[in-house]
Amino acid sequence: MARLSLAERLEILADAAKYDASCASSGTSKRNSRDGKGLGSTEGMGICHAYAPDGRCISLLKILLTNHCIFDCHYCVNRKSSNVRRARFTPREVVDLTLSFYRRNYIEGLFLSSGIVRSSSHTMEQLIEVARSLREDHAFRGYIHLKTIPEADPQLVERAGLWADRVSINVELPTDAGLARLAPDKDSGQIESAIGRIGDAIVEAKDARKRFRHAPRFAPAGQSTQMIVGADGASDSQIIGRANGLYDRFGLRRVYYSAFSPIPDASAVLPLRRPPLMREHRLYQSDWLVRFYGFSATEVQQATDAEGMLALDIDPKLAWALKHRESFPIDINLATREQLLRVPGLGTRAVAAILQARRHHRLRLEDLGRLTRSIARLRPFIVTADWRPASITDSVDLRARLAPPPRQMELFG
Repeated sequence: MARLSLAERLEILADAAKYDASCASSGTSKRNSRDGKGLGSTEGMGICHAYAPDGRCISLLKILLTNHCIFDCHYCVNRKSSNVRRARFTPREVVDLTLSFYRRNYIEGLFLSSGIVRSSSHTMEQLIEVARSLREDHAFRGYIHLKTIPEADPQLVERAGLWADRVSINVELPTDAGLARLAPDKDSGQIESAIGRIGDAIVEAKDARKRFRHAPRFAPAGQSTQMIVGADGASDSQIIGRANGLYDRFGLRRVYYSAFSPIPDASAVLPLRRPPLMREHRLYQSDWLVRFYGFSATEVQQATDAEGMLALDIDPKLAWALKHRESFPIDINLATREQLLRVPGLGTRAVAAILQARRHHRLRLEDLGRLTRSIARLRPFIVTADWRPASITDSVDLRARLAPPPRQMELFG
């Protein structure tokens, strides 16, 4: 078989990496200037965007080292039994690509993952070699995110953190039963053990840096994980509980959700249709409620329905407020920050602005209009100097009044 060119392999391995959501780029239409008309292209293979904690957008070269794999996970397009085109880079080629893209100002960093070739430890060595060479041989100061392989030798997994800014290990599926059924080569205990070891190493490295100025850094951007939504029968309540457990036990920086996407030649055990993307969005909103709004996982789970699913037409905070109307209305001029953060329609910035503004005078409804996007959703849940919701908060049709109007279903959806 003819050897594939570098561009052909880049096309295959960049496309194979798109299923990893942990640094997903936003979608747009494909266009280029190959016909000589115009300037620029949106088809830069392998380039995606991630966002730093301070809001900066970082361009990354996002590729797999190889999409060959000895594992046969039913949900994975690169599984052993899949009929996709295969390709492979050497560590040296990935280093050269990264440096070339960086010097052309295309990217600011590298996101590197891989299928498993020969063995987990052999593949992990190859991934580490890319990061080591970039750092040691070329003094690369850009961002590096390495996907690590929990089945590899523990010492190799821990070495990855010495060269990468962030490391991540995918828990793959929300439940152990789902993992056993859809990814028979993987073991949830082994995955969590690897996540735990990396978490310990991050804590130890931070402690060492406080005492010794030149102690080596270890994954200074922390570790993250990803789970697939909709491939097994896990409910949103189970997913929220699992994510919260991972945050609590391992101090993860982020849990990413990836709505299951049907793949070519899919296994018969997988669902035929992907879950609504809105489900993924609602899970991210629930994640934010726990991380930034002071909700416990149990409180967010209370926002789900009898089947443990979050509503798709309203956000989880509104769903929670409708189930806990006894907690409202809240006096905007007297409430604590924690109480304000529970009001549907108030984000962290709006709450900060309210706390600042009410130092100077009692806030009226029109003041909130200037500090928030819309006061329509706020009215049933707040009291201001000139507004009380009276019986609106307890009205039977409140949900219908706040939910967006129903949309016509697509005939061929």
